[in-house]
Amino acid sequence: MSQHYSSVLLEKAVGEFAKLPGIGRKTAMRLVLHLLRQDTERVDAFSQSISTLKHEVKYCRVCHNISDTDICQLCANPARDASTVCVVENIRDVMAVENTQQFRGLYHVLGGVISPMDGIGPSDLQIDSLVERVKSGVVKEVILALSPTMEGDTTNFYIFRKLAPYPDVKITLIARGIAMGDELEYADEVTLGRSIANRTVFTGTL
Repeated sequence: MSQHYSSVLLEKAVGEFAKLPGIGRKTAMRLVLHLLRQDTERVDAFSQSISTLKHEVKYCRVCHNISDTDICQLCANPARDASTVCVVENIRDVMAVENTQQFRGLYHVLGGVISPMDGIGPSDLQIDSLVERVKSGVVKEVILALSPTMEGDTTNFYIFRKLAPYPDVKITLIARGIAMGDELEYADEVTLGRSIANRTVFTGTL
């Protein structure tokens, strides 16, 4: 049943919020009404933070993580182990792994996984730049920490093949403590931490 709005401005605002993932029109209405109850200064600060994020956010030129600077704080931290690189799908996975406090290396954010159904191929991801990092000679281990889905496994195999010319680099896979099909970011910290600590050498088969 269609909703009837007393204001075109209200309807447009609800429509924009409803475009966000996981937000239906009822939730969108609650959010808009909540903002209307706030002070003008608070709403202005909210909208400005979103606009500033979109216009000024950077991507680390080393690992492609979201950053405020050209090189993110993790890559710039001399206390991190630059010889170990954990390959993840997105920034949420970086946050999930960091929350385990089990990993002191660096990251490489692919920006997705290979998914022909969604029109995402290897050239759409940050795979070539990963190969360049390995080619530099600093990296000694690449940990594949993609979600254990068909798309994640396909991406693992592709990366494994691309890194085959560098036999001195160990390629490992996080332990399958996470259920098949689960997203990495939703795994609890203990399970994910154990999966990283108990990683195994990846040989191209599961």
